[in-house]
Amino acid sequence: MKLASLKTNQEGQSSRDGYLVVVDRSLRFQVDVSHIAENMQQALDSWANVAPVLQAIYVSLNQGRVQNAQPFDVTQCLSPLPRAYHWADASAYVNHVELVRKARGAAMPESFWHDPLMYQGGSDTFLTPNQDICMPTTDWGIDFEAELAVITDDVPFGVSAQNAQQHIKLLMLVNDVSLRNLIPAELAKGFGFYQSKPSSSFSPVAVTPDELASNWRDGKAHLPMRCYLNDELFGQPNAGIDMTFNFYQLVAHAAKTRALAAGTIIGSGTVSNCDRALGSCCIAEQRMLEILEFGQAKTSFLQFGDTVKIEMQDEQGATIFGAIQQKVTRRAES
Repeated sequence: MKLASLKTNQEGQSSRDGYLVVVDRSLRFQVDVSHIAENMQQALDSWANVAPVLQAIYVSLNQGRVQNAQPFDVTQCLSPLPRAYHWADASAYVNHVELVRKARGAAMPESFWHDPLMYQGGSDTFLTPNQDICMPTTDWGIDFEAELAVITDDVPFGVSAQNAQQHIKLLMLVNDVSLRNLIPAELAKGFGFYQSKPSSSFSPVAVTPDELASNWRDGKAHLPMRCYLNDELFGQPNAGIDMTFNFYQLVAHAAKTRALAAGTIIGSGTVSNCDRALGSCCIAEQRMLEILEFGQAKTSFLQFGDTVKIEMQDEQGATIFGAIQQKVTRRAES
């Protein structure tokens, strides 16, 4: 099943939480289901009751049996969850962490291989899939980070990794925008990210895990994450390879000391493979490889006018989530 949140409903009314639509598998048609659940959060709050109804509509939509279907316009999409109660991002590809630390001469604690890194990010203002990354300066080191994320229903306190899998209801792509030049000073304070992690963006569509068929297994999505910078392929590492902690483990980690509310988003961290020939899902990693090889970075962080595209396709080349497509623009001084 594929779901999206639109900026306006059929009557032209707008809502900051969006209006829920079911989207067909090819991302060509949609049907308004806001009479069943007005928005994504309402659907997640009552997932056990609502999901079977939405699934039946999805099947009918794919069979061409929904009379009131409309063309799906990705430019009208908000984030699947335009704002969320909880957004936690991990760093599940530990080889990525090791590489970044190695380039700056920092040893990596052995614990990183068996205890996930995770931080809680801002979830009140997510960007739309096509919204500009608008910053006042490029001196902050603007970077993209291509990731996968899961959305859960209510997760009990202390859930095990084995039981966590039943609470993963939806998957989506993430561009976890980072301001690299602000990170060192923030982390040096010993209190984590804040200013260096502005609003993230998510794919137009969130999908149930079964949409990935056999490519969703062991809590991982075994498909390439394709990233384009200014329309040129930047990287396509496989999201299922070299993922040290799967999503079941990440959800369990987040719930170790608290229950998680329905609508919680858990990110994988930047997708990264040990096979460097597949490229990178962020500029920082590419720069680290350049430092190790040449003694200095050659690739600049994002500049005004640069474009970023993040997408995942199935084996037939069909887009699964739709694409995150963003441009870096200058924010006027206020």
